[in-house]
Amino acid sequence: MRSAQWYSGDDRNSYIHRAWMRRGLPADALTGQRPQIAIANTASDLTPCNSHLDEVAEHVKRGVWEAGGVPHNLPVVSIGETQVRPTAMLWRNMAAMAAEEMFRANPVDGVVLLGGCDKTIPALLMAAASVDLPALVVPGGPMLTGTFRGTPLGCGTDVWRLSEEVRAGTLSEQAFLDSESSMIRSRGHCNTMGTASTMAIMAEALGMTIPGTAGIPAPDSRLLVRAHEAGKLAVRLVDEGVRPSRVISAGSFRNAIVALAATGGSTNAVVHLLAIAGRVGVPLNLQDFDDLGSDVPLLVDLQPAGRHLMEDLHRAGGLAAVLREVADLLDPDALTVTGRPFVEHLAEAEIWDREVIRPRETPLQPAAGIAVLRGNLAPDGAIIKPAAASPHLLRHRGRALVFDSIEDFHARVDDPELDVDADSVLILRGCGPKGYPGMPEVSNMPLPAKLLHLGVRDMVRICDGRMSGTAYGTVVLHVAPEAAAGGPLDRVRTGDWVTLDVPGRTLHVEADLDAREPSEAFRAALARPRRGWERLYVQTVMGADTGADLDFLIGASGDAVSRESH
Repeated sequence: MRSAQWYSGDDRNSYIHRAWMRRGLPADALTGQRPQIAIANTASDLTPCNSHLDEVAEHVKRGVWEAGGVPHNLPVVSIGETQVRPTAMLWRNMAAMAAEEMFRANPVDGVVLLGGCDKTIPALLMAAASVDLPALVVPGGPMLTGTFRGTPLGCGTDVWRLSEEVRAGTLSEQAFLDSESSMIRSRGHCNTMGTASTMAIMAEALGMTIPGTAGIPAPDSRLLVRAHEAGKLAVRLVDEGVRPSRVISAGSFRNAIVALAATGGSTNAVVHLLAIAGRVGVPLNLQDFDDLGSDVPLLVDLQPAGRHLMEDLHRAGGLAAVLREVADLLDPDALTVTGRPFVEHLAEAEIWDREVIRPRETPLQPAAGIAVLRGNLAPDGAIIKPAAASPHLLRHRGRALVFDSIEDFHARVDDPELDVDADSVLILRGCGPKGYPGMPEVSNMPLPAKLLHLGVRDMVRICDGRMSGTAYGTVVLHVAPEAAAGGPLDRVRTGDWVTLDVPGRTLHVEADLDAREPSEAFRAALARPRRGWERLYVQTVMGADTGADLDFLIGASGDAVSRESH
């Protein structure tokens, strides 16, 4: 046992390590023979989607004890997508770095990773990959479906929809506010196929959960049963020496990309999967998402790309039923933490509701995976989610209307004199990893009020930031290089003609961008005084096309700690 380095022996140092940990533990708990399992717990009252994870952790503990291990609750950095400012993405890498260091520094042999809200599962997987201790994920699960005036509400997606109807004058502000109490019905994360649901599915497709766990609703008692099983399995993983580096392979990422497309998952999965791949040492690049996923059919009729919600997906057969339909596209050898290939767990899956999960013969869309665009506006790539876009806008030419910041956008978007029409292309820049900093979810810009009143409900929008996985629309995002890093997006001008051709995979502006001077505003923004984490982040963060990780965190450092603390 790795923990024996702390607890075995008769010297003063092992005495100190054992004595301070006894506090009611059984006499044999600290002999160095029983696996010490950390439960990396992102429960926090300020991360409302994860606030129930203390209960989940208790059931993990029971499983660990039953299997002969010793469980330890380990609170780790928790990031609430709806709460923190300026953006949760600013701290994903910090959370990953802090968790990695705590896994390595403490006398633990394995880790159970408890996450829910968007950044917590990616951060924990990045940490686990870098320290490479035996690990598995227990996702916190989606909330139950709330209703308003008899209509199911998709949290996130219906916030965007209803708020636009208020601005269009088709819904009263009071009715909008009345829906607030119905939006969040129970514990758990967003009930749409937003980033939280998507990353739970990605963890399962990567092989890092007990198959069948992703998508169990947070209040469902079966989640607690699965948490107990995860505690037992964590002990077995330690006994057998099964580490993330043995589970996560190139085939695992193939499976994740297929799952992302078939479920209509969040565009945020792209930047998170790239970052996880960088930590585990698998050569994954942006183009792989298009090559492996773009022709995969969309089988799940779920908001924001469809009608239903996560509770319906679980009832209809869950991820296994979806992926059994496209099993021929999956890697047959990619493993799970159970030790069996991922595809073996699909054999008995069935679709119980063919309105929610479509058979492959009658998909919601025949080819709806992430599309990667390139051109003089995005030489390092940009992405779009065709499943959530308007088909008539996937080929489009229009005049650019440029906003230099989200504050600039909010100040001008509803100006009645704004020179904009339905064919205009809204461009928002300064929202990349360095420029904001932190790459906020602002790419799905609200439409100008004057156009909403005319019945317009979608426009082409281009941004170097991200958008919520619960959002929808014809949005080109993750444009790389970002404007603040000298990308050509910085040199577009209002009035330039922009051409989007998603089938042709191009994004082009009809201008000689190289002949234009970069904006002084972005240079000034990067040079402004910073301190603490933000300073380190801006100095070392890489582009969205590689996962927006910090340059010195790529790869793994293992679990070794060579020096004693006393």
